[in-house]
Amino acid sequence: MALRTAFLPLFALSFPLFGLGQGTGEGFVISGHMAGLTDHSKVFLTDVNNPSDTLAQTRAAGGEFVLKGHLSEPNMYELNFNSAQKKAPLFIGNDKIQVSGSVADIKSLAVKGSPSNDDFVEFQRVFNPYFAHLNTLLKMANSAGNGVRADSLERMYKLVVDTVQMNLDRFIADKKASYVSPFVLIVLSQLSDDVVRLEKRFASLSPEVQHGFYGKYLQNQITEGKIGAIGTDAIEFTQTDTAGNAVALSSFKGKYVLVDFWASWCGPCRMENPNVVSTFSKFRNKNFTILGVSLDRTRDPWIKAIKDDGLTWTQVSDLKFWDNDVAVKYHVRSIPTNFLIDPNGKIVGRNLRGAELQNKLCELLGCN
Repeated sequence: MALRTAFLPLFALSFPLFGLGQGTGEGFVISGHMAGLTDHSKVFLTDVNNPSDTLAQTRAAGGEFVLKGHLSEPNMYELNFNSAQKKAPLFIGNDKIQVSGSVADIKSLAVKGSPSNDDFVEFQRVFNPYFAHLNTLLKMANSAGNGVRADSLERMYKLVVDTVQMNLDRFIADKKASYVSPFVLIVLSQLSDDVVRLEKRFASLSPEVQHGFYGKYLQNQITEGKIGAIGTDAIEFTQTDTAGNAVALSSFKGKYVLVDFWASWCGPCRMENPNVVSTFSKFRNKNFTILGVSLDRTRDPWIKAIKDDGLTWTQVSDLKFWDNDVAVKYHVRSIPTNFLIDPNGKIVGRNLRGAELQNKLCELLGCN
């Protein structure tokens, strides 16, 4: 069943440390009243992305505490209650915040005064039920004898994911200037490989948010994700063929071309080659061709495999093994890997193997 792995817990995500800096202007004040808070116990605020960084600390008295400090932008932090060994997430900036509740029920903490935290709470309220539903479906898919057909589970999963995507668009449209929005986009990117759609959502956010901590992380994620992604432009390259002639990807413009990464030493590649040969034979007269890129490191095995497997289309390689320049450009980390490129140079499919490849070409070029 082609479902994704279990949805990551909210704080299982790991982010690089960009450095928040000190910022300028008025700082934050967190005033708290917590039942069950031990007198003189330590209360402190830490950065989720750098837990060793204590931003403010104080001692409780009569169940109350006050924390003061300064933040460069609204971000995710944790309010730590040392005596109870408990912590609560806060998405705050330089706000005047009131916190109340009980250390015995930290999940029911009431937080007032922070627009960012209000957005964060809304995100959890709207999306957490969908996350729970998706994880239930994934557990059912991974367990035998549940009495539910795999295709039914997949349809249910897709329906929930589509609903999440619809609610995500609403959330982003309403909160373009919220620093929570890029955080939400990062979390929900687990449910989709559509980097083009992610980029459009990101572009709709305010410039300040785009250049914030989570905005920078998301921009890096988009830049990386666009490499070889469906809907993006194929990356141009030139490499030499078996006769030593330079072959450019752009020389195939105007045709559908399958850029097929393989190697003579790759067992799964050699097993897939008969299907690739069959596909080439079936569609070669329908404006379709193949460009093989080998990750071989010596010439003789490469040439022998081409002959033995009957690969009659253009083949190129620089014989650099995993350091093949084209493979590096396309971030190819396993083979067989392929990219289907349309006549305009757009990637329209990737990792199409077996019947999937022929079905996709039938969709694009017809099978009659």
